[in-house]
Amino acid sequence: MDIKNRSVVLIGATGGIGSALAKELDTQGARLTLVGRNEATLDALMATLSSPALKVVCDLSSDAGRRACTTRLAAQAPIDMVINAAGVSQFGWLSDSDEGDTAQMLAVNLELPIEMTRLLLPALDQSHGRIVNIGSTFGAIGYPGYSAYCASKFGLRGFSEALNRELSDTGLRVLYIAPRATRTCINSSQVERMNEALGNKVDSPELVARQICSAIARDARMVHLGNPEKILVRLNAVFSSVLGAALRRQLPTIKKFAMENN
Repeated sequence: MDIKNRSVVLIGATGGIGSALAKELDTQGARLTLVGRNEATLDALMATLSSPALKVVCDLSSDAGRRACTTRLAAQAPIDMVINAAGVSQFGWLSDSDEGDTAQMLAVNLELPIEMTRLLLPALDQSHGRIVNIGSTFGAIGYPGYSAYCASKFGLRGFSEALNRELSDTGLRVLYIAPRATRTCINSSQVERMNEALGNKVDSPELVARQICSAIARDARMVHLGNPEKILVRLNAVFSSVLGAALRRQLPTIKKFAMENN
């Protein structure tokens, strides 16, 4: 899809990837509506854009908040594209987490995009609308220290695939785009030091935003960003025991950082 002059709703606009994506979409000529819960942060982001953007300030953690938000967004129908970019993460052993940590990750990373998509489907242009879900490499590879996060992103990938098939007799399409590790505040200092110790590549949010826009332009239905991650995803799909053995060798280093606060 050509992004220029398209009406794009960006949910999670003030996150690390979200804010970089807003700027890239603005550069490419999209007509933006930015959704977030912090008005001051949204205003600061909008001040960096070259074209006027609309903002919707709302708390999407409740049913009432989601419905109020989608009612406002529906007034802009037809919408060309909805991008679900909100996300949270927590690194650590499952045994050291609590119910609230798991509930938040499932709510923000999985339940929120499902519900926002459901509520906004009628407002999307039925002839060519696009739903873009921002996933993760860990939506295809189960990684130690990220069990609940992986569950949420595996679920988002499955949702995207199933909904795309559900809509295959319409003009609507669902894109699932999965970045690898990205340098944003979603990562703790532990994670940053662990990635350095393991030699994991970490992308800038600006690079990820450009890659996402490129995937949208190609209308790529399911894409994993970065090498060797995209190769590892394929390897895990066919030979999971091989990748599992490699991760087992990394386990002492991963565990060292995961247990750091204990």
